[in-house]
Amino acid sequence: MTDLNQPALQNYAGAPVETLEIDTLIVGAGQAGVAMSEHLSKLGVPHLVLERNRIAEGWRTGRWDSLVANGPAWHDRFPGMEFEGLDPDAFAPKEQVAAYFEAYAKQFNAPIRTGVEVKKVVRNGDRPGFTVETSEGVIQANRVVSATGPFQRPIIPPIAPEDERITQIHSAQYRNPGQLPEGAVLVVGAGSSGVQIADELQRAGKQVFLSVGPHDRPPRAYRNRDFCWWLGVLGLWDAEAAQPGKEHVTIAVSGARGGHTVDFRGLAHQGITLVGLTKAFKDGVVTFQTDLADNLARGDENYLSLLDAADAYIARNGLDLPEEPEARRTFPEPACVTNPILELDLVEAGVTSIIWATGYAVDFSWLQVNAFDAKGKPQHQRGVSSEPGVYFVGLPWLSRRGSTFIWGVWHDAKHIADHIATQRKYLDYRDASQRQAQD
Repeated sequence: MTDLNQPALQNYAGAPVETLEIDTLIVGAGQAGVAMSEHLSKLGVPHLVLERNRIAEGWRTGRWDSLVANGPAWHDRFPGMEFEGLDPDAFAPKEQVAAYFEAYAKQFNAPIRTGVEVKKVVRNGDRPGFTVETSEGVIQANRVVSATGPFQRPIIPPIAPEDERITQIHSAQYRNPGQLPEGAVLVVGAGSSGVQIADELQRAGKQVFLSVGPHDRPPRAYRNRDFCWWLGVLGLWDAEAAQPGKEHVTIAVSGARGGHTVDFRGLAHQGITLVGLTKAFKDGVVTFQTDLADNLARGDENYLSLLDAADAYIARNGLDLPEEPEARRTFPEPACVTNPILELDLVEAGVTSIIWATGYAVDFSWLQVNAFDAKGKPQHQRGVSSEPGVYFVGLPWLSRRGSTFIWGVWHDAKHIADHIATQRKYLDYRDASQRQAQD
């Protein structure tokens, strides 16, 4: 077997994968994998990154054509490099985000091998570390870092109708309005993806029904500061757990068209028909919960609470930021809220497409180790798994609210890399007799 040190790894891209030995294997070369590689490189930890597609593939092909980052360029980046040629307050298009990570990896000569899929990881029974089966051979690794992120398997709920007359896709497969057939569209899910897709479809001339569940609705910006800045100075990015009852609440925020605050009543006055949480489909009829007004009210509470906290912070710190009374003005209640639609005949309404903006599930079927609870959820402390030698990075709430944002991933990866380096130091320890034997 070949012991891969750092210089050898840097020339590894063109070499065939046979039976190799490596200290740390990183699975995935998105933002999490690139961040892990940077920190391990700085600490001198020999490692290899395997990616089944291309670097940052999720940004390239996993979203719609017009997607931009949900945070401004000054915020959604790694500390070591800015976005080239982009205004700091602008929102980077997805292609530029992918190019950013590719350039960042080249900046420190990251040992990344693309086009190699990791199929199975098992702990060795007769030696330290793990046996890793890949599409191009077997690797022995002392440690394995899962950097595959939270967006692995698109979820379409079981209530989806079996109706050949209706085109149904997940938001992961949506690209642009032109791919859909003529007719109205039902968008199920009003987090950031659902809201942006519904808005784009309506502006393209589609009649759109938007199913709105519980959500948080932060201001895009307030008093000359983006909401990312407000969450930072108010300490909200560092919250270590979701508030009770809000574990599955989505966040509706958008960087589209230069960035704007999501206002559901504004979308309704724009021409989108709002409906409550989608309940069921039967005989071509979809029914909705009676919760639309309540969901909007709770979203308003979340929005106004951040404005109040921002105002208090400004007063407390004597900041000279312009007042913004218009931020508290609201649209009149639209008819779809005062007289909500509780059921809709899809054919009569002209609905020919359903887009399921209903999130994703993780898929760790390849990681066959004792690092999961009875429900298959990773067991870890800030990414350090309950299975020694296994780590997770890039998951929601890994260490804090900001863990899935680009900057949050970078900081989480640093903590995990430090843990790996510390473990290596313990294993390198030699007692007096061993040191004498080496002399």
